Amino acid sequence: MSMQSNLDTLYRQVIMDHYKNPRNRGELPEDDTLTVNMNNPSCGDRIQLHLQVEGDQVKDAKFTGEGCSISLSSASMMTDAVKGKRIDEALELSNIFSEMVQGKEYDDEKFDLGDIEALQGVTKFPARIKCATLAWKAMEKGLDA
Repeated sequence: MSMQSNLDTLYRQVIMDHYKNPRNRGELPEDDTLTVNMNNPSCGDRIQLHLQVEGDQVKDAKFTGEGCSISLSSASMMTDAVKGKRIDEALELSNIFSEMVQGKEYDDEKFDLGDIEALQGVTKFPARIKCATLAWKAMEKGLDA
């Protein structure tokens, strides 16, 4: 088995782990919570993102919704990644993620992407990029408000 094949298998396992065992699935108390609803009409993915922001920091993040393994695992990874980040850091991380899934050069030195890197293979499937970025776009919408 080639090195690339092993890497692809590992990435699929990471994505399926986040899909089957999502981190941060659920809701936050309504008070002091930003809630953003986003959907991808082309495939039916729906995400409701809940963000607790204090000052310039994302204190907590959770999500609910329905969709494919790519959209829900991406939401799981994103909520893990932005907790504790300053708003500007969370938005910058979103930009890095967007560049990564589009196959563009990105700064992997700024943040440890961890499990998020498993989604870089989405670039091979352009129709799935919207699935992968849905939760991230919801986060951007909520934090830009």
